Amino acid sequence: MPVKWKSTKCSGVRYYEHQTRKHGVHPDKYFAIRYQKDGSRKEEGLGWASEGWTEKKAVEKRAELTKAARTGEGPARLKEFREQKKELKEEEERQKHQDSINSLTLSEFFNREYMPYSQNNKKSFKSEQALFNKWILPSIGELPLKKVSMIHLEEIKKRMKDAGKATRSVAYVLAIIRQIFNYAKNTGFYRGENPVSSVKMPKADNKRQRHLTPEEAETLLNNLKLRSPQLHDIALLSLDSGLRAGEVFNLSWNVIDFENRLLHIRDTKNGETRVAYMTERVFLMLSTRKKASKTEYVFTDRSGGKIDSVSRSFTRVLSDIGFNKGVSDNRDKVVFHTLRHTFASWLVQKGVELYTVQKLMGHSKITMTERYSHLTPEHEKRAVSKLNEIHQKHNNNLLFLYNSERGKIAK
Repeated sequence: MPVKWKSTKCSGVRYYEHQTRKHGVHPDKYFAIRYQKDGSRKEEGLGWASEGWTEKKAVEKRAELTKAARTGEGPARLKEFREQKKELKEEEERQKHQDSINSLTLSEFFNREYMPYSQNNKKSFKSEQALFNKWILPSIGELPLKKVSMIHLEEIKKRMKDAGKATRSVAYVLAIIRQIFNYAKNTGFYRGENPVSSVKMPKADNKRQRHLTPEEAETLLNNLKLRSPQLHDIALLSLDSGLRAGEVFNLSWNVIDFENRLLHIRDTKNGETRVAYMTERVFLMLSTRKKASKTEYVFTDRSGGKIDSVSRSFTRVLSDIGFNKGVSDNRDKVVFHTLRHTFASWLVQKGVELYTVQKLMGHSKITMTERYSHLTPEHEKRAVSKLNEIHQKHNNNLLFLYNSERGKIAK
């Protein structure tokens, strides 16, 4: 049904009434205005009385648009006015959002944005949380992201150094801060250069040098077996297959190929699946455990769940047999990781190429494996001796001249 427009006492303003809807005791009214623009008559709807429109407001809006059409200043049509209003509102929202970002503290961003991301994507999120609370939060946690500078990070370095923390720990804390800012930048919460890029990262040689001799390994395994048969088996697997502690604990029966004597290692440190091989004694040990096992995992805690850390009994056994007695340098101490280090060291000593050792260890870069190259002195010596074959003729001439000179001197 077509609407029936009604005129008002105000020039250029009219309305029609809603057929059913009321505004108060009267029918709701829809207002519109008419005016001249560029020599033609224009009409635009304003809105309902229930939305706040009245004859008075309609007159004011018509006067405003008429003036704009006459002077060329401001929007001359209601559509333009609404678009301008929308743009202003969007700009206000953008500015409000930017102000919120500018005032966002490192602590707020870490807890609200970064930690959920870390929990979903990293195994180390608990360590990050603990180190943030211990070292980062007290120093710069309440600073806005954009206020964090190199000076603040140098202060954290100094605090940790004064507290006697290892160089590697300091570097790890700085790495966490760098990752936080990288994530903030990627998600639009931070602009500018990462403040950690201006800080000199502390470096230290934390590579473990200690590996076990076959006799020491046998002593350790025998003592572990007396204290805990499962701990003995865990150590044996790491020693003979080069597995990290976490890889041993993650090992489930469904990834063990007894027919081909293979272990499919998943959820590794570098995220890549690799294959490990069973020695004869590892095969016998796993076969025996398989017969008695009723759980998903090869090794379990007392409640039948997955183990999450090396038992303290390992450290107690090391203390009992005195492997670390009088040793102050951590690089020379025997720890659980020494078993994996020993696996690689024995292979290299037996002449296995570093590339093969790299694959067995699951190293992402050959430089990680090259630390074992010093264990092949005889191999290198034999390589250099090959030069004697090339220089043999020249060496004979030198020997002849040397003997001739000795003869002259003797006379």
